[in-house]
Amino acid sequence: MSFLPRVLLFSALSLTTPFFLHADVESKIAGQMQKLHSLPDAQRRQATVQLASDIRALPLSVNKVKLADELGHLVTEGDQGQDTVQAVADTLRQSLAETPIPAKKAEVPMPYMDLASLARYEGAAEELNDPLYAKADFTLKDLHGKKWTLSELRGKIVMVNFWATWCGPYRLEMPYLDYFYTRFQPQGLVVLSLTNEDAFKVASFFAANAQYHPPVLLDQGGKVSLQFHIQGIPRTFLFDRDGKLIAEAIDQRSQQQFLAMLSKTDLHP
Repeated sequence: MSFLPRVLLFSALSLTTPFFLHADVESKIAGQMQKLHSLPDAQRRQATVQLASDIRALPLSVNKVKLADELGHLVTEGDQGQDTVQAVADTLRQSLAETPIPAKKAEVPMPYMDLASLARYEGAAEELNDPLYAKADFTLKDLHGKKWTLSELRGKIVMVNFWATWCGPYRLEMPYLDYFYTRFQPQGLVVLSLTNEDAFKVASFFAANAQYHPPVLLDQGGKVSLQFHIQGIPRTFLFDRDGKLIAEAIDQRSQQQFLAMLSKTDLHP
């Protein structure tokens, strides 16, 4: 082989090897993210922080943004601690700063919306003056045919929870929602559980989970889910006695996290 082809071959290898190395690292990170669900809470927090660090160390690319965004979805499942959420939010923020995602027409790219959710709703905001929910209202029937209208519950503290029978994280939330509902109902707490599933399927589900006491509302056609911009469940909104949104959870909550949400109200033990 002549000198020139050797130089060209060496140059080609020099250019392609980093790509394959980075692709291998990205694949390894993606595999570790898939295993987060199986880790105990303490190990999961530690692994999530490490993954955030590993993603930050990647060279700038769209794939880096995708990995950071996916980790943002995973960090909101359960109670991983504010420091963990902050580490993931910082990683997503850095990735977007390095590789901005262009908007399609007037639509905001999802990673920016996810970052806003992490920064705003997973933080300790005292008040959420979000115009999306300033005039939120709906009327739905529960499993027994009773109508519930959100605006008619002024004077109550209302927790609106979106869920589905197939949602595993929701099943973990059920005992906590039921506990707080039965405990604080005398003080004016109302928990409304909304699903867009078929009434028969929902009724069958609760026939096997008869200890759940909050009203279960049927959002047929998912109109209320669209109104609240629900893109993943479970998701919970907390409105004060004036109908103002004061807290939101964008994924599964622990008992302590629900208690932290309710601490923003005038409910007392």
